Amino acid sequence: MAPKADNTEGIVLKFVNEQNRPLNVQNVADSLQKFNLKKAPIQKVLDNLCDSGKISFKEYGKQKIYLARQDQFDIPDSEELNKMKEENANLQEKLDEQKKATSEVEAEIKSLQSNLTLEEIHAKEAKLRKEVDEMEKKLIKLRGGVTLVSPEERKAIEGLYSEALNQWRRRKRMFRDVWDAITENSPKNPKEFKEELGIENDDDVGVDFQSFADLMQNGKKRARG
Repeated sequence: MAPKADNTEGIVLKFVNEQNRPLNVQNVADSLQKFNLKKAPIQKVLDNLCDSGKISFKEYGKQKIYLARQDQFDIPDSEELNKMKEENANLQEKLDEQKKATSEVEAEIKSLQSNLTLEEIHAKEAKLRKEVDEMEKKLIKLRGGVTLVSPEERKAIEGLYSEALNQWRRRKRMFRDVWDAITENSPKNPKEFKEELGIENDDDVGVDFQSFADLMQNGKKRARG
């Protein structure tokens, strides 16, 4: 339910005075939506306030800009302005100090939250001890000459590894063929063009395909030996 006319005028007048800045009717309507006021009635109220001399306005083409009457405000002199500036500077300094203190407290809270509780430490210790025991058992078996991987498992792993190498080799060749076709007649420097596109090959990331292929061959030699 919309407020009565006199209430509407009071609401609009209070808003204009509190804002004390240039406003058009849309600014006022947007800000007073919570009062269920529409743009047309607000326009009428603003014009009535101007006619009664409670606010002032300026026209810019077809648009009216409304302003609070400045003679109702106490305008500080230069001494008061300087005092206000000084107080503002002091308040800003205090605010900066508070922000710094808040940041330090937040950092300390974050650090404390990242630390493990005593219960978590005990649980992690137990888990690590269990892992160490399992590794020591495997180590004892290896020292005793026990083979932990069966021939079938080894063969399956080698098959997967070999397939991965073949896929890697095929993709390297496919990329090289496409890249050569693109850059063959391109005026751009291939290296700069590659950086521009964000492309990285094995050499760029320090990976050597042949070293991985050699691992396969060395593994087979050790198995035969």
